[in-house]
Amino acid sequence: MTKTLAFGSWPSPITAEAMAMGATSYSELRAFNGCLYWLENRPAEQGRTTLLIKDRDGSIRELTPGDYFVRSRVHEYGGAAYLPTERGVFFVNFTDQNIYLVDVDTGTIAKITNSNSDIRFCDFCWDHVRERLISVSEQHVPDQEAHNLLVSINPQNRTVTTLHGGRDFYASPRLSADGARLAFLTWDHPNMPWDGTELVVAEVAETGALGQATVVAGGMAESILQPQWLIEGALLFLSDLNGFWNLYRYDSSGLYCILEDGAEYGSPPWVFGLSSYVVLDERHLLGLRFSVDGSELVVVDTTTGFASPIDDSWASYDSLAAGDGKVHFIGGSTNAPGAIVSFTLEDRVTHIVDRAGGLTVDPSWYSIAEAIEYPTRDGDTAHGYFYAPNNPDVATPTDEQPPLIVMTHGGPTARAGATLALKIQYFTSRGWAVLDVNYRGSSGFGRDYRDALLGCWGIRDVSDCEDGVRHLAGQGRIDPERVAIRGGSAGGYTTLAALTLGASSHTFRAGASYYGIGDLRALASDTHKFESRYLNRLLGSDAAFDERSPINHIDRLQCPVIFLQGGQDKVVPPNQAEAMVLALREKGIPVAYLNFPEEGHGFRSGANIRRATEAEYGFFCSVFGIEPFEKLPDLEIFNL
Repeated sequence: MTKTLAFGSWPSPITAEAMAMGATSYSELRAFNGCLYWLENRPAEQGRTTLLIKDRDGSIRELTPGDYFVRSRVHEYGGAAYLPTERGVFFVNFTDQNIYLVDVDTGTIAKITNSNSDIRFCDFCWDHVRERLISVSEQHVPDQEAHNLLVSINPQNRTVTTLHGGRDFYASPRLSADGARLAFLTWDHPNMPWDGTELVVAEVAETGALGQATVVAGGMAESILQPQWLIEGALLFLSDLNGFWNLYRYDSSGLYCILEDGAEYGSPPWVFGLSSYVVLDERHLLGLRFSVDGSELVVVDTTTGFASPIDDSWASYDSLAAGDGKVHFIGGSTNAPGAIVSFTLEDRVTHIVDRAGGLTVDPSWYSIAEAIEYPTRDGDTAHGYFYAPNNPDVATPTDEQPPLIVMTHGGPTARAGATLALKIQYFTSRGWAVLDVNYRGSSGFGRDYRDALLGCWGIRDVSDCEDGVRHLAGQGRIDPERVAIRGGSAGGYTTLAALTLGASSHTFRAGASYYGIGDLRALASDTHKFESRYLNRLLGSDAAFDERSPINHIDRLQCPVIFLQGGQDKVVPPNQAEAMVLALREKGIPVAYLNFPEEGHGFRSGANIRRATEAEYGFFCSVFGIEPFEKLPDLEIFNL
């Protein structure tokens, strides 16, 4: 029998321990020679990422057991950390950043490079003509900005040779089928790869050296992503020239858009190796199409430009792969853990290859995302997903509205989605409402929406969050007197900006900053190369570095904040959180601080995720006078 309980403190089987310690996640799905490969992140193993294979016989086994940790640190975010080839699977080991080769049949692992962790590799392609790897490399040297290069690696003698240098960044080296041409992406400061990149095609000499290089597409204001060769010699890629990342083709007849579509077929490459389309044959490809209405898979005829939808049953489709007549993807559901999914185009019947481990509860416990859009104060439209409190064992009170947690994603060019997120369900099952905001600057809605934040970071993202609260309050769906805001990285900045730059509205009564930015000018001098000029375009002027730094507006901050930080964070160093904590303590505002010494930018260890989740929940309960149903670990809150 259900019973009526006050919002915010409902009993729930979605515990922080079960959520953090048991949950696994997938990335970097690849198909090669009848086998399927993917990476699995394991919070229960201190966040270790390991490589798995599904053999031709259907069995699944681990290729990198023990202390091996498959992850690259190029750009700090990594990605594209392994490549299956006829020789075996090459992968980057996180600890030393060297390349290793695992024999798929015997499991034997051999070290291929022998450098220190300041030399990093990722995003490989295999040159079958010359029996070598081609790779992006990032080389860190004392007192200088890191050097980014394209290099070749000879697996036999372990030599590393520079193929191309002189540009600030490189990505996606892809060799034509005959080995005669290499396509790659490059860009320079202050651009990020979603601002503008160049697609370069270079001739490859018999010796392996690169000859004449030609820019075939892109520029300062055109973002090119995911180049891929067809066997016949045509080059496919994504470009946002028309305002959306659409599919293009370059061949001897010239360059043209395959399909003009007001929807996105790509997303910002914060990590290397994204795959949002795959070639099925010389004429057809399978692409992920994302619009305001959601995600779907479509088959695109590259000759006629027609697109045929074939599946929209999943909330998200990641890491598309194809081989042996099958299509594979990492599927996200609204009411179940993620899965690796396969199907054939003939019958289109999906088969679950593997389901992410973790919490097992009845789907009735999950709050399903509701896509909303609402007007902004300046006449535009913002987007988000609303999650109502949901608990089958509790009757909703009729004399109160639920407290609200506003979630701000990172990037800020990332995107909130409808895929099941246990962090959200942890709160909704306890009687909290959640608004996951796709403020202006988010991806998935076209270049104009993404660029709307340029020069306005700390302004439009903040007002879009505030306007979302007003929209829900106006509908009577939340308690406007009990609203908290939380976010990580760039979302942590938006959180702190909302509590300082937007504090005059008193929309938010508490905040949680996960490795968020408090001092923009300090960050510009402390952060890594990839993002070292990113703030210039987001802020728009030198004066904005000071004007929009939350640390400079502590006098306007009137509500409690908890800070959660990784001690090894190279993207947003710990001094950002610590300066804010000290300022709040001196002002007498309630503040809590947890530092996880072994974590970087983003928490990977299950134990740390559990501790952070319980601390955040307990902090919000303390602020709003809510008595949690379960016993939580003690948390030191200064000035409470």
